Amino acid sequence: MEALYRNIHQEIIDRCREGNREAQFQLYKLYYKSMYNTSLRIVGNPTDAEDVMQEAFLSAFNKMESYEGKVSFGAWLKKIVVNRSLDYLKKRRVVFEEINERVMEEEENPFMETHEIDVEKIKKAIWQLPEGYRVVLSLYLLEGYDHDEISEILHITNVSSRTQLLRAKKKLRDLLRKDEVFSFN
Repeated sequence: MEALYRNIHQEIIDRCREGNREAQFQLYKLYYKSMYNTSLRIVGNPTDAEDVMQEAFLSAFNKMESYEGKVSFGAWLKKIVVNRSLDYLKKRRVVFEEINERVMEEEENPFMETHEIDVEKIKKAIWQLPEGYRVVLSLYLLEGYDHDEISEILHITNVSSRTQLLRAKKKLRDLLRKDEVFSFN
């Protein structure tokens, strides 16, 4: 089957498929920072994120034949990293809140207003969120996944994904108010 997406690193990918270690190292150097950051946003611990990222790369290199080129290599690899990160959280027995009831009405987004923002306080507040909320928030806002993709990745309903995102935003807003990062009128 011919690839639908021509990857700019296709030559390196082809060499990786042949088991070329130098090509694998080249791909690693191209993607490790962004994949580490993706994992870190999900697992929350630098050492664990490094381990998860390494496992994801090993898995990707072992499954190179399954990369069909329908999406960019980076997107394919990111999905592996996200799944490995979520597997790590599951091993830690993180329970995602499953909500099968109605979707809460979206509240007006106060983050659209112009405010002086202390980024470190916002990062700290995000890490204070329950893990289920933090994961959904990270996947949606930071990684760009939509609710259908999140529900598939986390094995939750679309409604649950939307609800957890709304609750994460509300909890984050409350934490930021408490720390006086934002003052909402």
